Amino acid sequence: MHFKIVFWGPTLSGKTTALRWIYDNIEGLAKGGFTSVEDPTGRTLYFDYTPLSASGKVIFDVFTVAGQRRHRHQRRIVIQGTDGIIFVADSVPSQQNDNVESLNELKQMLGDTFNNSIPTVVMLNKRDEPSALDRKVLVDSMGLKDVPIFETIATKGVGVRRAFQAIARDVLLKRLYKGSLPTG
Repeated sequence: MHFKIVFWGPTLSGKTTALRWIYDNIEGLAKGGFTSVEDPTGRTLYFDYTPLSASGKVIFDVFTVAGQRRHRHQRRIVIQGTDGIIFVADSVPSQQNDNVESLNELKQMLGDTFNNSIPTVVMLNKRDEPSALDRKVLVDSMGLKDVPIFETIATKGVGVRRAFQAIARDVLLKRLYKGSLPTG
């Protein structure tokens, strides 16, 4: 079974950092190379990519998207054929409008499939920032409901493994239950 998972979110929210942490720190996964298309400052230009597998029978092709506004077209290409989304929201107050804009773009691109036929989890990243917004403020401002929420610190891996395990589980269950996620 082959699955595509995409980390999505505004620029500098921690998408690449989270994927890099998974790649560098989670033992027991078979890993392909880590491909990163970035500018000289290290910012993602198109995407990051790595294949991951916990067994030879289940492979996750994991991507990040470039969060800058000018890369909307590339994001549209990368999101095609996705089985699951990890939305990475930045907890810093100055990024709140960018969080909302990025999530709205994602919802527009996916339409009714957002968190229905395409499972989604949300990482509230940078929870260690002294000015981090309250969880409820972040979640309410983005209009999120019925979406699994994980508080994370991607630079340290806090909560990152749990968020990835949740989306991996959801895409597997979706396939096993032929397109609908079980409730309960």
